Amino acid sequence: MSTRINPGRPRAVLVSLDIGGARIAERAEEAARLVASAGVDVVEVIRGRRDRPDAKTFAGSGKVEEIHVAVREHDADVVVFDQALSAAQVRNLERALSEGGAAVQVYDRTDVILNIFAQRARTAEGKLQVELARLEHLSTRLVRGWTHLERQRGSLGKTGGPGEKQIELDRRMIGEQVKKLKERLRKVGKVRATQRARRMRSGILRVSIVGYTNAGKSTLFNRLTQAKAFAADQLFATLDTTTRRLYLGEGAEITLSDTVGFIRDLPHSLVDAFRATLEETVQADLLLHVVDVASPDRDEQIEAVNTVLKEIGADDVPQLLVLNQLDRVPGMVPEVVRDASGKILNIKVSAFTGAGIEALREVLADVARDDSLAPAA
Repeated sequence: MSTRINPGRPRAVLVSLDIGGARIAERAEEAARLVASAGVDVVEVIRGRRDRPDAKTFAGSGKVEEIHVAVREHDADVVVFDQALSAAQVRNLERALSEGGAAVQVYDRTDVILNIFAQRARTAEGKLQVELARLEHLSTRLVRGWTHLERQRGSLGKTGGPGEKQIELDRRMIGEQVKKLKERLRKVGKVRATQRARRMRSGILRVSIVGYTNAGKSTLFNRLTQAKAFAADQLFATLDTTTRRLYLGEGAEITLSDTVGFIRDLPHSLVDAFRATLEETVQADLLLHVVDVASPDRDEQIEAVNTVLKEIGADDVPQLLVLNQLDRVPGMVPEVVRDASGKILNIKVSAFTGAGIEALREVLADVARDDSLAPAA
């Protein structure tokens, strides 16, 4: 597969391996979209299957040779693995793939997601959170690319005592930067907490939109609030939480928050770094869980979102499942689906066309007037 259309952009060979189980094609397609979202063109996708990762290179010698051939054939700049790699695996792969040619850089899934987040963060808080996650990830990769680790350095103070290795100095420096970032985020978090407390005192129903990245969360937010939050057909189009007050009729008013999208295998460092932002989700009275109903992978995406919600302590917040993008499913119509007792199972809408949005507004208005109508957690 080749998607090379921009001569000025880096070229990547993407490696998507099935490790110990079935792997559907959508996983590789999603990985390709991630790489493209980071500003890199995928020139070939290499697939394979292993019972377990190879300790040295993750992929094994035979697969590494196949990757090496693809890199040379396409004159690729980078190789991206759609899994997490250890620092030693990255180093070994870069050495093997650079033999007989130009240096090749190897990245894993976490590297790509961090790169996208760094490009998309807009607010000061978002930039701080991304930088914190980047530094914490970097601290696990200090063996990568260093040629001076065996040198000894003897001095006083912050430059290290006699015999301290360069890697120890680097780790200390990163640790100090992480500490400073966490303190700055703590101060920003106090401001956010004050704003949240003010909304809580108002007694207004707090609703947060959550969902898999690119499920149409921001489009739904814009449709409901008439706001102009950035929305695009790309992964992680928006990172920063946006909150608007929404009037739904007499006695029915809510605050609606649009949050960062989730994805499979979202790096723990990003979840931790964005924990302050995600507090909007934890503190919500109701979650609108937006699902791309047209995706054949939607069940796995729902599970991935629920996994992150559990990780941040929001798994006990009531959810309303919003099946979005019905306009992409032939024959599907907007409706509020209920069980035999009248409990809402899901609402089918199209945020793009507006189909079903009025029914969703009515459901939210009913819950705002009587929170006993909210779905059970």
